[in-house]
Amino acid sequence: MSSSDAQTFIAGVKVSFKDVPTTPGVDTVSFLGASESLVGLFDILGSTSFGPVKSDLNGNITKLQKRYDAAKEKSGTLQELVLAERAEKKKDATEGLVWLLRGLDFTARGIRHNLDNPTEELATSFQHAYDGTLKQYHNFVVKGIFSVAMKATPYRKDFYPKVGDEASIKEWLEALEKNVTILQKFYDDTPEAKF
Repeated sequence: MSSSDAQTFIAGVKVSFKDVPTTPGVDTVSFLGASESLVGLFDILGSTSFGPVKSDLNGNITKLQKRYDAAKEKSGTLQELVLAERAEKKKDATEGLVWLLRGLDFTARGIRHNLDNPTEELATSFQHAYDGTLKQYHNFVVKGIFSVAMKATPYRKDFYPKVGDEASIKEWLEALEKNVTILQKFYDDTPEAKF
């Protein structure tokens, strides 16, 4: 690995989504580590513009970590964590995971759309992702914040060299998408997980 590679987002990821065990369920500790690592991507996108996104992701990671720390024996996988919490008629971590998944889905769709459309700038791709994920849950004020953030995204020519080479970006992204899909399906297919 060259010294320039060592400075990329992918090279600096402490826990990657590709390292998260997903059978028999999504491993809680490694998923939270991978999610924490993902938050660093928003520093490349523009830490001030995406400050609310980072704050939201970090807040939801904290809710899940708090629940894990309080009930480790019932929280080995995120699916176990949610079901155990819901059985106790609680919902902080369950809600946190739903919102964390929405944020991760937004991120994954923005990057996927951009990679699939090589002439498109990040602002357009992330706006497309926002429209298909988070926008429906946000009020007028938050939509305005996101609108400003989208306009402040860097040009793709400046962004990708800071993220990593195309093969490692795609590998990381595919693993992120896999984790999000597994957990979204869990919520869709498990009535007792709903709140």
